[in-house]
Amino acid sequence: MAIDHDRLFKELIQTFFEEFFFLFFPDMHEHIDFCHLSFLSEELFTDVTAGEKYRVDLLVETKLKGEDGLIIVHVENQSSVQSSFPERMFVYFSRLFEKYRIRIVPIAVFSHDALRDEPSVFSIEFPFGEVLQFRFFPVELRKKHWRDSIRHDNPIAAALLGKMGYTESEKVELKKEFLRMLVRLELDEARQRLLLGFFETYVKLSEEEEQQLQREVKAMETKEKENVLGLIISYEQKGRKEGLEEGMERGIQQGMKQLIRNMERKGMTVEDIARLVDLLEEDVRGLLEE
Repeated sequence: MAIDHDRLFKELIQTFFEEFFFLFFPDMHEHIDFCHLSFLSEELFTDVTAGEKYRVDLLVETKLKGEDGLIIVHVENQSSVQSSFPERMFVYFSRLFEKYRIRIVPIAVFSHDALRDEPSVFSIEFPFGEVLQFRFFPVELRKKHWRDSIRHDNPIAAALLGKMGYTESEKVELKKEFLRMLVRLELDEARQRLLLGFFETYVKLSEEEEQQLQREVKAMETKEKENVLGLIISYEQKGRKEGLEEGMERGIQQGMKQLIRNMERKGMTVEDIARLVDLLEEDVRGLLEE
């Protein structure tokens, strides 16, 4: 299945919004009033020229410390290389400013694997002068090395380890350090599951690598080993339970489809089948069409 990168990043940054700024923009973090946050509804823009629609990833209304006026923080995740991205950021900025008429902080998170070398600017200029120079704040994950981030007990740093620079030979150590960070953070189960799900979407270990991971965890100091092993075992059990429940649900659905097909073969009408299996007639028709 295709990964919905924008949804994953939006959920992660929205859940750990202050931690995101503390990690990547400490100077900005000092000025933003995180006691005043309002997550705005998604904005949908139509590019008439290109014939495409774009949805802004994350919009947050907040304040600066010591000021009464509001500002908007716009965070956009970019999971693929796009040469026209700076222009798109400017279009977002201009349309958002047109609607809200307040100061906007534009931030772009580059989560693709390619190393980016173009400037974070969109400009319009002529031989006789410059008309516009628009800049946004970039977060270039691939240029950050994962070992530099494990020193931060920050949930955003933990989740994004798998999008930073690492080699295939470091995958086992990468996941081990991620689990150690997760234990140290002592988050509630919902946030813990969010971080684990995000990390494992992008870092997948083979069965052999998982076995190596468990051997290395068992070689840790006793207290840390127990905590990390407990985390691994807990989520393995939940994964098996969820997989079993999903399998049972699929089995029930397949059984229902087969039953409806058999009833149709015996000449029963859609109306009669719907009444006997307690489904709507349109649902029965949909299953028969499948």
